[in-house]
Amino acid sequence: MDTTQYLDVFIDESKEHIEVLYKKLLELEKSPSEKAIIEEIFRAAHTLKGMSATMGYSDLATLTHTLENVFDAIRYDRVQVQTEMVDLLVETVDQLNSMVEDIANGGSGTRNIADVVNKLERMETGTSAQNASSSKGKQVSDSVTSTNVIRTLDEFELSILNESQERGFSNYEVTVQLREDCLLKGARVFMVFEVLEQLGEVIKSEPSVTELEDENFEHSFTVILVSNRPETEISEKIKKVSEIETVNVHEFSVSNYLETKEQVVQRSSVPANPDDKQVNPTPDEREVGKNAQQKTIRVNIEKLDVLMNLFEELIIDRGRLEQISIDLRNADLQDTVERMSRVSSDLQNIILMMRMVPIDHVFSRFPRMVRKLARDLNKQVDIEIIGADTELDRTVIDEIGDPIVHLLRNAIDHGIETPEERVRKGKPEKGTIKLEAFHSGNHVFIEISDDGAGINKDKVLKKALSNGLLTDREAEGLTDQQIYELIMESGFSTADKISDISGRGVGLDVVKNTIESLGGNIAIDSAVDKGSVFSVQLPLTLTIISVLLVELNKEKYAIPLSSIIETAIISKEQLLSAHHKKVIDFRGKVVPLVNLKDIFGVEAPEVEEAYTSVVIVKKGDKLAALIVDSFIGQQEVVLKSLGAYMSNTFAISGATILGDGEVALIIDSNAIIK
Repeated sequence: MDTTQYLDVFIDESKEHIEVLYKKLLELEKSPSEKAIIEEIFRAAHTLKGMSATMGYSDLATLTHTLENVFDAIRYDRVQVQTEMVDLLVETVDQLNSMVEDIANGGSGTRNIADVVNKLERMETGTSAQNASSSKGKQVSDSVTSTNVIRTLDEFELSILNESQERGFSNYEVTVQLREDCLLKGARVFMVFEVLEQLGEVIKSEPSVTELEDENFEHSFTVILVSNRPETEISEKIKKVSEIETVNVHEFSVSNYLETKEQVVQRSSVPANPDDKQVNPTPDEREVGKNAQQKTIRVNIEKLDVLMNLFEELIIDRGRLEQISIDLRNADLQDTVERMSRVSSDLQNIILMMRMVPIDHVFSRFPRMVRKLARDLNKQVDIEIIGADTELDRTVIDEIGDPIVHLLRNAIDHGIETPEERVRKGKPEKGTIKLEAFHSGNHVFIEISDDGAGINKDKVLKKALSNGLLTDREAEGLTDQQIYELIMESGFSTADKISDISGRGVGLDVVKNTIESLGGNIAIDSAVDKGSVFSVQLPLTLTIISVLLVELNKEKYAIPLSSIIETAIISKEQLLSAHHKKVIDFRGKVVPLVNLKDIFGVEAPEVEEAYTSVVIVKKGDKLAALIVDSFIGQQEVVLKSLGAYMSNTFAISGATILGDGEVALIIDSNAIIK
């Protein structure tokens, strides 16, 4: 069967199941006896195994099958979850993730999994063997006492098993594991069945006999055998067949089977709300339910990108039509353009919503990273995630992951103290990092806070002075927040020693540059021995933005509204000087004046004007007043890249095509203030 057409769906769904495995394993570590968590992990592993086998990725299917076996043993209490087990289980999921990534990159997904498979098999059978010896008071080679594996028996099969017990026979459940390098699986199964028929009567097999003959199974199968022979003899005779890895034999309990079946029926029949009544749905209701399941479809992100590009062209043409309708002053044309504007605005909202994805796509990988890093540093750290359902544009989501990783690593390494140090300070041994996301206007805020040591303001200032980042005079006027922001300067580090995690002076400056390149900003607040808060502000989307159009000597420029505080027209008398630079007094603050003509090299005759038009822009708590010739007005524009050849143009983040066909450059006010 040609499965290439399903590859994209396989990769997407595999990644979803792997995320579930990661998330639930961390929950399992905190609640090892929670059956609901164990069931979810088992289901995710079982589904991933089936998908992998269907697509022909045998290594992925084998490893997932082994993981599934472990959780089958856990959910039926043959194995008890312990903290040290979680490390191996997380390592296994890491292997699965690497294999899926290899497939996504065009590889075959093959990997040397022998070592981790052996570890998982020892985890599955080692503890089970101990349980068997303690419960039965005897050692049985390659056998376990457990809850039944086979759980689908009809009335006829049950009656045979009950009758055999009454006649003094034993009912056994026999699980045979073939070696992974077994070539003729069907032949080995036939030889095993020949042995079993000499020892007793086979009542049931899973997979079915037909599937076993067709080799439509992986490497293991289970049968129910009625026999008067002891377990050890059954096990030893089966193991004489070549290419057999393991043989597990234990008594099959009909009462356990019936009890388990009854519990499953009860769980499936109990309403979510005890007060709810069970009512059989009408045919119409069943049809509604059927339709409800078909309300979502998977769409390749590349198709959404194409749709977005087409819509951007529509926005440009809309602006052109608006300009034409104004010039012609035709009433019918103006009505049509207004209606087109309303419809396209609704269409814009829908397309942007389609591109929105929950930030949980990024957040979900952080708990395991925090767990591993904390263990490497011999620290105890909990991470609390709030607002993971907050949505961001896919383009922003793709870029924000690495900056948050840097901030989390910084919080664990520099912020959270060792357990001994926390106890000396009167804190709990375990530190807490809070990762929170929330909407505010047209922005999303991401806050990374910790209850660690905080930032030593004096140490930061001393290091900045010694590095020549500022002078003693400049240091005197800095606020606490401005001092904290010095740690994001290039090459800045207060670490006493260099490690693999931090101390090389790289990381936070990259964080700052990446966030600013996305049109956002970052602010820091801290208190010694109380902790630190890094607050990241990001735009909801990067493609269609609201701008203020301004004019410089008949050239049009656009300034993003997200950076603007207000516009003003100031008189010549309001211009002041400080440190040989022109400034203005803006609501009690001294704000430097920046002439955009000087920055962009716009040639214009010197004309003495009585009034000057300025745009007050901000970056964090810093302000600047940009001098322009005139204001044109507010407009929604499509942000277009300048391309690779002009990627380093100072203070220009892109360009847009206006309604009259002119190109307007989009000003990066963050770069100007910096």
